[in-house]
Amino acid sequence: MKSYYKISEKRFMNLAFEKAYKHLGATKENPSVGCVVVKKGSVISSGSTSINGRPHAETNALKEKKNYQGSTMYVTLEPCSHFGKTPPCINTIAKKGVSKVCYSILDPDIRSKNKAKSIFNKKKIKVKVGLLKNKGYNFYKSYILSKNNKSLPLIDAKIAISKDYFSVNKKKKWITNDLSRTKVHLIRSRYDCILSTYKSINKDNSLLNCRINGLNVLSPSRIIIDKNLKLKKNLNIYKSTKKIKTYIVTSSNNQIKKNFFKSKNINLIKMDNNREKFSYREILLKLKKKGFSRILCESGFYTTNGFLRNNLVHNLYVFKSNKTLNKNGRNSYKNLLSILRIKDKKKIKVNLSGDEMYKLKIK
Repeated sequence: MKSYYKISEKRFMNLAFEKAYKHLGATKENPSVGCVVVKKGSVISSGSTSINGRPHAETNALKEKKNYQGSTMYVTLEPCSHFGKTPPCINTIAKKGVSKVCYSILDPDIRSKNKAKSIFNKKKIKVKVGLLKNKGYNFYKSYILSKNNKSLPLIDAKIAISKDYFSVNKKKKWITNDLSRTKVHLIRSRYDCILSTYKSINKDNSLLNCRINGLNVLSPSRIIIDKNLKLKKNLNIYKSTKKIKTYIVTSSNNQIKKNFFKSKNINLIKMDNNREKFSYREILLKLKKKGFSRILCESGFYTTNGFLRNNLVHNLYVFKSNKTLNKNGRNSYKNLLSILRIKDKKKIKVNLSGDEMYKLKIK
């Protein structure tokens, strides 16, 4: 029976993580948390952190008019115990009569870290900490980094390559198929900003949003590296700048162009003007100060390669076509990916009609 309860606890915590994935990247400065409430072996309610970060998952899970007396709560992160813009979740949990709370990891926020357990114990509520903790640390890596003043934000990158490792098809716009590109939209929804360059956007007329029904509202902010403000004036990206926050990282003092971008609801992030090239590290620090903690780099070969070679990327998504380009290919990742030993990595199990998808953990 004891092993059965352990399996059940893990199952319920996994359900809580599924709830947390729902708004990952869309909760601003707050972490995306999942919560499941169980009574007599059955789930009676659940919740996740709302878009923009409030209400919290625990509050959403306990808002229904139900009898929570004697129930067990499984929550992916230690419940908050401080008064912020909303009252602490521990008060709501105790008020509703929950008898046991299980959470995966401690909240790295010093206002709440390792405080919930003692408060719950005083209220005669049992506590279990560390359930699926490895999964918790991995899931909340970006949030943990955001709470460390010395750390850069989490940045992942995405590349698409042919079977022979080229990233550009000289004759066609796309290398991978429609299913791979749809999968990218899902990936985008789990980040708070997409990082690209003016060259990539000018070339592809990119939208850089989530174009899956139901995920449109989860389109992340867009960051465009454009040192000299060379972004074209007739791009599709301007059609959505009122709905999706868009920033340009620049060092230009061209007031005419600044006024144009301001008229398009685009904000400028000013960098030091004394350098020929921007520092990737300084760009990430600027984005962290803006509150971004989960960044997806979707750019051309030069910029993506730069982030990778400067050891700034945590995870690399690789979409690999089953077709070779040979002489029609340009910009090869072959040397880089052979170092990362892509063939030794486990493929993501997803049907992409011949394409393959990898997720490489780099650090």
